[in-house]
Order: sequence, then C-alpha cells, then structure tokens
Amino acid sequence: MSFLKKLFGGGGGAGNDNDGKAAAGAAVEHEGYLITPTPMKEGAQYRLAGTISMEVDGETQTHQFIRADLFTSTDECNDACIRKAQQVIKEQGKSIFR
Repeated sequence: MSFLKKLFGGGGGAGNDNDGKAAAGAAVEHEGYLITPTPMKEGAQYRLAGTISMEVDGETQTHQFIRADLFTSTDECNDACIRKAQQVIKEQGKSIFR
C-alpha cells in the first residue's frame, strides 16, 4: 500500500516526513538584505528555494522564491540559493517587495 501512496501522491508531501522542506541554511547579509536558503526536499534531491528580507520603513518585507533548479546536496543548494538571491537583489533591488 505504501508504494501506491507514493505513486499517486498520498501521504507525506514530496516523499518525506517534513512537508517537502529540508533544514534551512544559515542566513547571509548582502547589501542590507537578509538571504535565507530554505531548500525543499524532493525525493533524493533539493529544490532551490529561499527568502530575501529587508526592513523597509520600519517594517520587515519578505520575498519568497522557488526555482526549478535541483541539487544533490543541501550545501550545493544553499550556495546556489545565495548566488541567485544576490543576482535578484542586483537586478531588482527593493522592487522585489512590490
């Protein structure tokens, strides 16, 4: 029965017991923004996901992003998340919070 649940999407999220979330990586400060990797476990791989936060006018603004990129380790995924977030910050700046 367990095989059928996995095959047809029954039970445990994306094939794990943590609703598809792996342990979050360490937050990194970049140009006043706080980048927090939040990889999502998908089978034996991790999907690139994270948040970019910044205090704007006394209020913390947060932008969550999820990418199609998959990695075999959380370390690789977290490193790529930080690079991608830095790129987004460089290209879009504070407009990501709109």
